[in-house]
Amino acid sequence: MSLLEIHDLKVCYGGIVALNGISFGVNEHEIVTLIGANGAGKSTTLRAIMGLIPITSGTILYNGERLHGLDTQKIVEKGIVLVPEGRRVFPNLTTLENLKLGAYLQDKKTVEPNLKRVYELFPRLKERHWQQAGTLSGGEQQMLAVGRALMANPKLIMMDEPSLGLAPLVVKEIFSIIKKINEDGVTVLLIEQNANVALKTANHGYVLETGTISMTGTGRELLENEAIRVAYLGKTR
Repeated sequence: MSLLEIHDLKVCYGGIVALNGISFGVNEHEIVTLIGANGAGKSTTLRAIMGLIPITSGTILYNGERLHGLDTQKIVEKGIVLVPEGRRVFPNLTTLENLKLGAYLQDKKTVEPNLKRVYELFPRLKERHWQQAGTLSGGEQQMLAVGRALMANPKLIMMDEPSLGLAPLVVKEIFSIIKKINEDGVTVLLIEQNANVALKTANHGYVLETGTISMTGTGRELLENEAIRVAYLGKTR
């Protein structure tokens, strides 16, 4: 069953077409990835879904209900959250304060159970609950950004470049946690420059090129596609 459905979505910035009528779906309990070069429209897609930018035309459906046109707060209330590119933690607040901000729309009764869940996924955040977020390492800040999103009890979590600027071992850890989050019942829509790790993780993938979807398939199918291997993985058989 499709949890999220995008139909003929078009987004323009002034006279520039950022998305030119893309259509795709995200099934419940899946990990779906969008891959493509810088400027292909990946981040624009997530911002449109979150109501952060207006759409020019098309439809965005969530659980069969129209999503486009709603305020971002209403979209979060429906169970969709975004882990933004660059982490965007509040540097002068502690780890714990950042996490609690993620639960600002939640019933107070859910805060402690959600916090316990986040600490089980990210023990380092518990160890550093008192530490200012701006003094955490890049990997810890990424964990904090994901943890903050999980505090909102999402049904769909969207992640924009979670591996950006991180060491390979940290990337491996982050993607292991993404799989665990998905196994716990959260649907994941993932944007990732590291096409290799994204396609190995995803059930399904879409390739975005200059605002259009040029190819789709399972993660494995795209990994084995020669054109994808040359364009995004930097290798041939």
